[in-house]
Amino acid sequence: MTSDIVYLNGEFMPLNEARVPVLDRGFIFGDGVYEVIPVYSRHPFRLAEHLRRLQNSLDGVRIANPLSDAEWTRLIGEIVARNDGDDQSVYLQVTRGVAKRDHAFPKDAKQTVFLMSNPLTTPPAAQINDGVATISASDFRWLRCDVKSVSLLGNCLLKQMAVDAGVAETLLFRDGKLTEASSCNVFVVKNGVLLAPPKNNLVLPGITYDVVLEIARAREFEFEVREVSEAETRDADEIWITSSTKEVLAVTRLDGRPVGNGKPGPLFQRMHALYQEFKQTVMRRAA
Repeated sequence: MTSDIVYLNGEFMPLNEARVPVLDRGFIFGDGVYEVIPVYSRHPFRLAEHLRRLQNSLDGVRIANPLSDAEWTRLIGEIVARNDGDDQSVYLQVTRGVAKRDHAFPKDAKQTVFLMSNPLTTPPAAQINDGVATISASDFRWLRCDVKSVSLLGNCLLKQMAVDAGVAETLLFRDGKLTEASSCNVFVVKNGVLLAPPKNNLVLPGITYDVVLEIARAREFEFEVREVSEAETRDADEIWITSSTKEVLAVTRLDGRPVGNGKPGPLFQRMHALYQEFKQTVMRRAA
C-alpha cells in the first residue's frame, strides 16, 4: 500500500509530483468548490449527500460538474484504496480551470479536478469527556456561505482568532443571530430543547447537521429549526459544534465563561452516543 497518492486531472500520482498551472482560476481567484468526506473502515460516510452538496456548490458558482456521481464514487473509492488507513478524510476540489487572468468566466476552460486523502482525526476522548472552549466574533464572511467555496480567507482569519486565543473554535454572530463557527455548524440547547439555525445563504448545509436532526427526529428529541439569537446562545444550557471530522462535540466555555455548568450536558451525552450508534449502523450496511 502507498501513502500520499492523489488524483489530478485524470492521473494518480504521489502528492509531491502534483502540479497545477499558476493561471488556474482556483489559484488566481479562489474560483472553485470543495468537499471533505469522512471514510470509516474504508467506506465513505453519507457519500450521496456529499455529492449532492458538491453539485449544489457547483451550481451556485456556475461551474459544470465534470463527473457523474458514478464517476465520483469510483474515484473516491480508488483514492481510498491507494492510501493507507481504514479511516480517512477525502478532500476533493473542482476549479473553473486554467485561463488568462480576467474576472469574467472563460468560455473554453476545462475544470481542474483534484482529490487527496488524509488520516481521519476525530476528537480525542478528553475533548468528548470535557468539552472544548470557544470564543465569539462577528461573522464578516461573504453572503453565500451555503456554497462550499475554496475562497476561505474569512474562515481562516476567524479560525486563527481561536488558535491565537488557545481555544477550539470561533462561534459567529451576524446581526444578533447565531450563524455557525469558522469550520463547524452550531447547535444550542435551552430548557431541554435543541435549537438549530436554519439552512440559508449564511450557513453551510452540514452533512453532520442533517444527521443530528435525523437522530433528533427519530429519537423524539424536542427541537426547533429557527433563528437563534446571540442572547440565547450566551445563555444556553448546552452548545454543540458539528462537522464531518469533529462529529458532535460539546462546547463548555464561550468567551471565558462556562456554558451551563461548564461540563458536557445530558443531551450532548445522549446525542453523542446515538451518533456513534448511527454511524456504526450505516457502515455495517455499507460493508
